[in-house]
Amino acid sequence: MIELVQSLSSGVLLGLLYGIVALSFVVIYRASRVVNLAQGEVVMVGAFLAWMAASSFGLPLYLAIPAALAMSACFGVIIERFVFRPLTGQPIFAVVMASIGLIILLRGATMVIWGPATRPFPQVFPLGAIEIGPILLNTALLIGGVITIICAAGLNWFFMRTDAGLRLAAVAEDHTTALSMGISVKKSAIIAWVLGTTLATVSAIIMLSGSVLGVTAAEIGFRALPVALLGGMESVRGAVIAGVLVGMAEALASTYLDPLTNGALSQIFPFILIILVLLIRPQGLFGWKIIERI
Repeated sequence: MIELVQSLSSGVLLGLLYGIVALSFVVIYRASRVVNLAQGEVVMVGAFLAWMAASSFGLPLYLAIPAALAMSACFGVIIERFVFRPLTGQPIFAVVMASIGLIILLRGATMVIWGPATRPFPQVFPLGAIEIGPILLNTALLIGGVITIICAAGLNWFFMRTDAGLRLAAVAEDHTTALSMGISVKKSAIIAWVLGTTLATVSAIIMLSGSVLGVTAAEIGFRALPVALLGGMESVRGAVIAGVLVGMAEALASTYLDPLTNGALSQIFPFILIILVLLIRPQGLFGWKIIERI
């Protein structure tokens, strides 16, 4: 029983990490209808920006983190302006190919700028674990889980209660209708990309605090994409709930099924989930089901 509770607890914390990356998918999709397959590479670049601010620039953490978030916001504006804005109104195939090209570009640029070698990432959160009876909770992931919940609550308030958030919701419904109402689709897309890249950097800081930074940091993007699909690409709360569900399922698979499959099942579980979600409920658990009348 203790092993089960420990596994579920660890899975919840891991799922909340997936959840904040999934949130970065959601906020971009809500305004631009772009599923950025290169979001993992955006996480990777955000991690390198945070490392650069703390190590290369020598800034203390209380200045390095805001500097990294500001640089990642500018990075989001650049991606939106020069990669995806020219593709507005183009077939979905063009957008997918642009995302794949962005994956290759960002990985190559990272290798050129920072090199292939791994390096220690600054310790932002305390190391070790918190004991709750016989249960151990990773301190960094626990703090990160709280940050995820706060970010999700803030985004939900932003989308539901503020004028800017409601404009983004209108853009998500239909670009043409939003334009007819006097809403700037371009400005909404910029806001979404700034939020998405900033969240990606926050997730990188949580994931890598006190760990090792390398190009493999991008892998979390492909593991978080099934979470965003399961929760619904338009749903903020869905990203968090789906993250917890996927994290717990992955943790249980790692504990009880990996010994029978040589450690393979937990690694491929998110990708099995992608196929199942697309086959059974393409809009996700909390996604918008669009009904069109002709």
